[in-house]
Amino acid sequence: MRVVIAEDSVLLREGLVRLLADAGIETVAVVGDGPGLLETVQEHRPDLAIVDVRMPPSFTDEGLRAALRVRQSRPRQPILVLSQYVEERYATDLLGGGAQGVGYLLKERVSDVGEFIDAVRRIAAGGTMIDPEVIGQLLGRRRDGDRLEALTPREREVLGLMAEGRSNAAIARELVVTEGAVEKHISNIFLKLDLPPTQHDHRRVMAVLAFLGAA
Repeated sequence: MRVVIAEDSVLLREGLVRLLADAGIETVAVVGDGPGLLETVQEHRPDLAIVDVRMPPSFTDEGLRAALRVRQSRPRQPILVLSQYVEERYATDLLGGGAQGVGYLLKERVSDVGEFIDAVRRIAAGGTMIDPEVIGQLLGRRRDGDRLEALTPREREVLGLMAEGRSNAAIARELVVTEGAVEKHISNIFLKLDLPPTQHDHRRVMAVLAFLGAA
């Protein structure tokens, strides 16, 4: 796997390079700003871009905007965004263009090396990984009339775990139920969110988009 990193903090940047190397993942380039990310992705066409939300010059959302421009030019480019804080808008903006191969994690997750490397591999393979704290905030701000109101508490729980990138087997272990029960909940979620099977749309991704308010 080949990765590029856009992070202005030299300490964190070098730490990421070391963690990835220990897991057998090659970092082909590191940059410290948004324009550098765009140029580097075009040059190296990596399997994954790891991007800090806040970078120079204003340290607000330069990294996010650069990530969105990357996805516009290369829609299938997997991107993992790292943020110091829970920023709901950042998650929904990034997912608005399609959730496959997208991750949004708080930087504190990097301290759990196994969890971080799992996220890196999952997103590079086209999966979705949303930080549980982001999911918790999104659930907390749901309003009356939300399209998810029809879901039962258990179905919301299952959908939240889907947004974290969990497989059916992992969801079953987390909830201490059978995989068959998980499959039934997911079928109900698809039905209630009006997501019939099609040849072009990935219903699991579309359900996550609905959950995040980006669909």
